Amino acid sequence: MKTRIPLTLYLTAAIAGTIAAFQMFGETRYYTTLYFWGLLIIQILLLLISHAIGDLVENARFINLSDEDKQTYLKSKGTPYWKRLWESAFKKQTPSEEKSLLIDHGFDGITELDNALPKWWIGLFYVTIIYCLAYLIAFTFTDYAHPDVEYLEESRIQIASIKEYEKTAPSVDLETAVYSQDNIIEGEQIFKTNCISCHSDNGKGGIGPNLTDNKWINIKQKTLFRNVFWMLENGSPNNPTMRPFIKDGIITGRDAEKLAAYIYHINQEKSTITVAEGGAAPQGTEATWDE
Repeated sequence: MKTRIPLTLYLTAAIAGTIAAFQMFGETRYYTTLYFWGLLIIQILLLLISHAIGDLVENARFINLSDEDKQTYLKSKGTPYWKRLWESAFKKQTPSEEKSLLIDHGFDGITELDNALPKWWIGLFYVTIIYCLAYLIAFTFTDYAHPDVEYLEESRIQIASIKEYEKTAPSVDLETAVYSQDNIIEGEQIFKTNCISCHSDNGKGGIGPNLTDNKWINIKQKTLFRNVFWMLENGSPNNPTMRPFIKDGIITGRDAEKLAAYIYHINQEKSTITVAEGGAAPQGTEATWDE
């Protein structure tokens, strides 16, 4: 009669399996749901009942064993389970057992043993197969382990945190706006949403003037960055098409700060897109900006 697997191992496997299943197929905060904890408690109770029934069956079988088998069983049960498992996985054959494994051929004094694969190797092989199947099913039929889904979820959280911050953050106006290279990337996205139809991609101009050269129709501030912010807030006195984006509620002061950073970047930190390169012809007068 074989000794049984300890209850702790069954409990560990059940808990780990339940967590893995909810991690792959459940909600993000599954551990806060009553369903998760209820299922876990039911599994534990069923395993305890099953183990108790196993004890009764084991006792009944033990009574029917011969005295010799009883002694062998008690000796086996006296050895800790993990020690028996370790010895089973890494046990080496005795010299007498090795003779029975010798294959009937040899070369240059070298003989071959008909050894089976080690149990630890076979166990590891089966674990990798099970893991591969579970991962394949989760990747194919759920959103678990999808880089795109994880990226979108992280982006959603970050955007939500930015919006939450902007609710309590002090408003940005012409006096408090500051140029920062960190705003260029976001400013480019705002530019593509609101400005590209008139000023074309990269600000090379089209319906609106070329934003990469040093000729400006409206010069209202001493620095380029503040001049762009002023235009976004008040619009162009010379052309109603250039609306007061901030006053009209199209963009916020913080958006204007980012947009002004991008326009400053393409005007001062990148080369001018000339007419030969597809840019619009210069309009207005030469501007001399303060640093």
